[in-house]
Amino acid sequence: MKSTEFQRVQGVGMGFLAGYVDTLGFIALFGLFTAHVTGNFVLIAVSMADPAQTPSLLKLLAFPAFILGVAAARLLVAGCERRGSSAVKPSYLQQLVLLLGFMACGMLAEPVGGSAGALAMAAGLLGAAAMGAHSAASKLLLTHLAPTSMMTGNVTQLVIDATDWLRGAADGATKARCGKFFWPVLAFALGCAAAAFAYLAFGFVALIVPVAILCLHLALAEPEAA
Repeated sequence: MKSTEFQRVQGVGMGFLAGYVDTLGFIALFGLFTAHVTGNFVLIAVSMADPAQTPSLLKLLAFPAFILGVAAARLLVAGCERRGSSAVKPSYLQQLVLLLGFMACGMLAEPVGGSAGALAMAAGLLGAAAMGAHSAASKLLLTHLAPTSMMTGNVTQLVIDATDWLRGAADGATKARCGKFFWPVLAFALGCAAAAFAYLAFGFVALIVPVAILCLHLALAEPEAA
């Protein structure tokens, strides 16, 4: 596979995965943000200002679980760097293990009632850790791609470049950025929609889709460096 094709597959696949996992966690676990750190800051701030609005323990613990996922990914990448080996596939494997834990705990917790039991809480925390590892991998290893889980910045850049294009001020770099940011944004949106329907139809077993995406990425051969 050519380098440009490989990069496009990475951007689309991981963008779809991020939207899918984030939406499924939100629907399945009482509005849990597995990757939306901004939302977790809001929940913590509200609980500090008004104890009557304190969110569930799961939502409060999702933020430190996300941080642990980021830290684990950083340690993994640092270890690979010391050995002089690529950390891309080990990082995919790390995310795969965490997502399998998310799916297994979620399936065992079904049907999830009105509050999070121990298994549902474990599922949510593993999901948050998986998305922390995903976000860290995007920052550390996939810097040639647009971020795959932080769509606010992507959409902002895409609109800026599209506006410049429409007013006739775009150059080659502007057009290249439009392509770079458009596909992950579209894939993320499609992942969100797919997860909403898939969870309602199949429950936590619907997480087999992002699991399959990671398996595909593990199976693909990385292109040779130029």
